[in-house]
Parts: sequence; structure tokens; C-alpha cells
Amino acid sequence: MVKVIVAKEKVDCEHLLGQYLDESHYDILVTEDTDGYMPPNCDIATQLQCGGNCSSCPSGQDERNIAFKFRKNYFNKKIRDAAYEGLKEAATESQNRGLAAGPRGATLSVDGRGGRDWVTDYELEVLEYFMNEKSMLWEGPSLTEIRDKHKKNKNKTEETRGQVWLRSQVTKEYPEYHGWFDDWVDKIEKLSREKQIKEANKIATEWISVTNYAKSVYSGVAGWYDRYPRIPYGRATSYTRDNPEKFAKSFPFLQKLDQGYRELMPWRWGNQNDAAQKLDSRFVVPGTVFTTITVNKSFRTAAHRDAGDFQEGISNLLTLGDGQYTGGYLIFPEYRIAVDVRPGDLLLVNNHEIIHGNTEIKLNHEKAERISLVCYFREKMLELGSYEYEKTREQFVEDRRKNKDHPLQRTLWNGISPGMFGEQEWYDYLSSKLDVETLKKYHPEAFKSSLEEFFA
Repeated sequence: MVKVIVAKEKVDCEHLLGQYLDESHYDILVTEDTDGYMPPNCDIATQLQCGGNCSSCPSGQDERNIAFKFRKNYFNKKIRDAAYEGLKEAATESQNRGLAAGPRGATLSVDGRGGRDWVTDYELEVLEYFMNEKSMLWEGPSLTEIRDKHKKNKNKTEETRGQVWLRSQVTKEYPEYHGWFDDWVDKIEKLSREKQIKEANKIATEWISVTNYAKSVYSGVAGWYDRYPRIPYGRATSYTRDNPEKFAKSFPFLQKLDQGYRELMPWRWGNQNDAAQKLDSRFVVPGTVFTTITVNKSFRTAAHRDAGDFQEGISNLLTLGDGQYTGGYLIFPEYRIAVDVRPGDLLLVNNHEIIHGNTEIKLNHEKAERISLVCYFREKMLELGSYEYEKTREQFVEDRRKNKDHPLQRTLWNGISPGMFGEQEWYDYLSSKLDVETLKKYHPEAFKSSLEEFFA
């Protein structure tokens, strides 16, 4: 028997984005087969007619209004274990998860990696104090007041990004490194205001990275990816490119997932299948409607919405491993619901519309881990051409980069320039590597320009 939940209202939770969620953000914990729906889009007259009983209202249970569908023990252990072997190593240290990474914490790197240290709010305020050129006319808090204020919230911040200390610069003067900032403050307090200003400016400009970072987590991507300004061609992710045989071990699991998706959400699966049919099949997981799999390792996501997935489809969230952990519930704070997704369970979820994030993940032993997967279709993949066309774009970039005689060549040039795929150099290259018909298919403007020039 499948339980049905139709939310009566949506709670405003925009203020939670980027923050961790916990038990205070849900009232219902789903642990059995359940279909969850967002509030139905009914007018007042309709609500009066049905008495406001959303749980029995057909319009409330429309697939277009879905929040999630959850099924316990959907996958058998054999295909789960194969998927675990095929995907677990795709999760590597990453600083590209934005809001999902959550509040930045004390260090940039994940626990145990010995990473770079954030420039804390306390340190920034102290630097500002010493750099103030009004000297004794300083009207802000005293150094003692700054210290007292930040002692109460040491290393706590709601920011998700920030700057880090350049350790190589710091250790030139403070080889021990640990506790160096307090030592520096003790020293600079004894200097004249003129020297304080000079020293503080030196620290701010030379010892702090100009790069803005996000918190590091273990997360990676398998499958295929669309074009990006610095990588202007469709391609396999680095994990898939370097581990094709290992990645293939996950296919039976992903195909079983596709089957469940098709059976439980035929309308959304049909939309996604139509989109998948438009792609070169070499950009899609065989026998599925998925192009891309995000792989997270023991990563507690903060409140966020997913971006980049196919709007008329749905995401699929699953976990792998031995299940030696507690917590990790996926919370939908707008509807006060959480789902306990365990290895073997299937969760189809409207991740791009609904704010979601995890409770704390507690691992039961040193080697325990929670591998979670988000399988989806990247909407921008629809902008890609054939596999051969995208590979030719990639080779064009590489050939330009290596061409020492190219007029744009310079030190560390990556082979990319603005508008390069709308220029005659690319048209000639594409024609020579593939054929004129391919050029006509993807760049009809090349022939229009030629005719205009001829008649001009």
C-alpha cells in the first residue's frame, strides 16, 4: 500500500538557502512507500466544493504537481554493489557545489585533508582596525571589543564562500603557522600607527588569496556534460573518460532506475525520453534517459535547489554502500517533510522546484561512508551536435592551443577566443575534418555570409 501526502501549503524557506537543515525543519519522516505532492493549484470555488480535502483531490495528485515518489528496497544487492564499484571513485574533493556545500566551516578543505584556512570575519575586522588611517580618531569598536564579540562565535559563519590565507606567504615569517595571526596581532599592537597601517596593508594585499572559494566537499560527476565557456564542447566527464569499463558496471543499476522512473512517472519520463532521443546516443547512459550522475561521498548538502536538470523531467536520488551511518534524511522544509533514503531505496524527486538538504550524517565506523547519487538529464545537452561534431570542436581548441604560429598565441593560452566558432577559421577546419554537409547542418550562417560577400 502506497501512502499519499498532498501538502496543504508551502512555507517560505528562501532564508534557509545555503544553510544546514535539521530535525526542526520537518514534521513528517517518510520511511515507507509514499507519493508526495505539492499543494494543488485550485481556486477558492474548487476548494469549497471539495471541502479542502487535498489528500483525496485528483487535481492534487497530478504528476505535474509531484514533489516526490519513494519506494523501499527497489534495487537488489547485486546491482547495487556493482554500481557502488562503478561510481564510488567519481566523488573527489570539489569546491564547485555552491549553496549545496553549506556554511564554509573552519577550513577550505574537507576534514582530514589539511587544507587552506579561511580568512575569518574576526581576522578581517582586525585588519580593518589596524588599516584605518584615522589613527586615534578610530570610531569603530576597540580591539578588545572586536575580540570579545568574535569569541562568542568563533569559526562560525553563515557565508558559503570566502577568501583564504596564502600559507606559503605566511610561513615565510611564521614557520610554525599555527596561531600565527594572534602572534602577529601581539607584535603589531606595539608598533606606531604608521607602521601598523603599513603592516596591515601588507597582510591584506600579499597574504590573502584574491580568489573567492567555496567549501570543499567530496562530490564528482559521471556521464556526460554540456559545453562551458572554458570547455566549449560536449564531452564525457573526466571520470567517465578515464574509467569507461568501471563506469559501465553501474549500467544495470541505472537501467533498473530508468524502469522505475518510467513506471512511476510516465508523463515526466516520456518528456525526458523525447529529449534523450534528440541527443547522440553516445551522450546518454545506455538504456536510460540519463546523461549525468552526480556522486557524493558522505556529503551533507545544505538547503538548495538543483540547477541544470531537464525542467519537464525529474531527478532521481539514491544511496549506495553498506548503510553504516545514521541521519542523512533528505528534508523538504517548504512542506515540512523528510525522507530516510537508505541503500536499495528509490526516490524520484522534484529537485529543481523544491528546496532540499540533508540532516547531519553520522558514520558508524572509520571506514563507513554514504555514497549518494543524483541521476538526471542536463537540459543544455540539447545544444550539442553529434558526437563527431563535438569531438571536432574539442580537437580544434587543442590544435589552436598547440599551434605556436597562431596569431593569438601567447603564454598559457588555452586555445579559446571569443566568437571562435563563428569565424572562417573554424568553418574551414570543420569542413576539412568532417565534410561540407556537416558545416551546412551546424553553421548555415557560413554559407549566408559567403553569398552576401559575393553579391556585395
